[in-house]
Amino acid sequence: MKPFEKHEFWFVTGSQHLYGPQVLDEVATHANIIARALDAALPARIVCKGLVTTPDEASSCIKEANYDSRCAGIITWMHTFSPSKMWINGLKILNKPLLHLHTQFNAEIPVNDIDMDFMNSNQSAHGDREHGFIGARLRLPRKIVAGHWQDDSVLEKIGAWIRSAIGCTEGSSLKVARFGDNMREVAVTEGDKVEAQIKLGWAVNTYGVGGFAEQVRAVPEAEVDALYGECREKYDIATDNEESVRYQLRMEAAFKKFFIENGIGAFTTTFEDLWGLEQLPGLASQRLMEAGYGFGGEGDWKTAALLRVMKTMGKGLPGGTTFMEDYTYHLIKGDELVLGAHMLEVCPSIAAGKVRIESMPLGIGGKADPARMVFEGHAGKAVCASLIDMGGRMRLVCADVEAVEPIHAMPKLPVARVMWRLLPDFETGARGWITAGGAHHSVLSYTVTADMLEDYAEMADIEFIHIGAHTDIHSLKRDLLLADIAWKLR
Repeated sequence: MKPFEKHEFWFVTGSQHLYGPQVLDEVATHANIIARALDAALPARIVCKGLVTTPDEASSCIKEANYDSRCAGIITWMHTFSPSKMWINGLKILNKPLLHLHTQFNAEIPVNDIDMDFMNSNQSAHGDREHGFIGARLRLPRKIVAGHWQDDSVLEKIGAWIRSAIGCTEGSSLKVARFGDNMREVAVTEGDKVEAQIKLGWAVNTYGVGGFAEQVRAVPEAEVDALYGECREKYDIATDNEESVRYQLRMEAAFKKFFIENGIGAFTTTFEDLWGLEQLPGLASQRLMEAGYGFGGEGDWKTAALLRVMKTMGKGLPGGTTFMEDYTYHLIKGDELVLGAHMLEVCPSIAAGKVRIESMPLGIGGKADPARMVFEGHAGKAVCASLIDMGGRMRLVCADVEAVEPIHAMPKLPVARVMWRLLPDFETGARGWITAGGAHHSVLSYTVTADMLEDYAEMADIEFIHIGAHTDIHSLKRDLLLADIAWKLR
């Protein structure tokens, strides 16, 4: 089964009647072959929607896509020359993500047989340029993928775009539950919730911690027993404080029941508001992230929602995605590293080996010792992503990082953690992140790439900043200045 079985993308092929019915039959045959091949190779359904040869057909197709909840995006391809004025009225009202596939049916020129009939019926080389012009003239946000439709690199790019489109689509109806407010006096976890709902579709609302505490107390013992048995099979329970573990599982069960009843996909907690609870949710939050929910500490609803979106985008891929925080540095010259962790809440999807459950003092929040999963994150290429409110617009900051095996065991640190190198180097990576306003909370992902996040930002109409191997601080400052001007002029 495909990771995104309920979503489909419409493959729409452009042509015109100038060449006669025989050519259009050939175009339709080729379109069906390509659509079937894409459907077999990509993570969501690809549905061939036939040919567009007139303005009315273009408008009707796009209107239908706009109102079909199954359609998460449109892929267009111009097999022959398709005069782009016929697309204007349709593209003006398009509200689904758009990918322009610049390809052709044949991979090679049939040098011994090529004639004018072949030339007339295989005109993608300039048909797609006509289509590209109208996209540029209309200032359409769109992804352009160029290359033969059977090439792995082309399929990989389309597949990544599909994941971004589904993240955008799923996020447009996301509900985020805030249990308690933001941590007091913290700036970056604040933000305009109304603007987030207008731009991204995220409905962010607060729920009382005391009411939730009553739901925790109402969880049946049999339900806790079942979850505890699951944990014994899945993790190494390395604590004698069984009641601490059971209380976390009681919170997990209460959270999940509440989420299902209210359609919640992401949530936040804060150690400054635990009224009626015996512990800060640790193991509970980690297991819910493992199940696909978004989470943010200290009331950080933007990171919680972004985590949910990125987990959706990475569905079915290896590597893992988690809530993360830059905690402390290893500043040995030439071997600088970031130690990422959180008080309790790091998702075990990034664990390098078997996870153990421990119950240790937290030293903050004034509650009982919370149970939590402890593990090392695995090595590999990853990204850290942070969504911030710049006042009038949202900015998505993305940094490429290289996670490494831990340099030491750190036996006295009872939290999950991962270490990574900043790119292109520590000074540039750190200065770039701080210059762009990236938060201390982020989403760390081994599955979602910077390209996927850039596509997502374009679909959502938010600013995107990428810090990577080729980042230069002076160029970054110039780009940020120009972005400020451009976004204020919109």
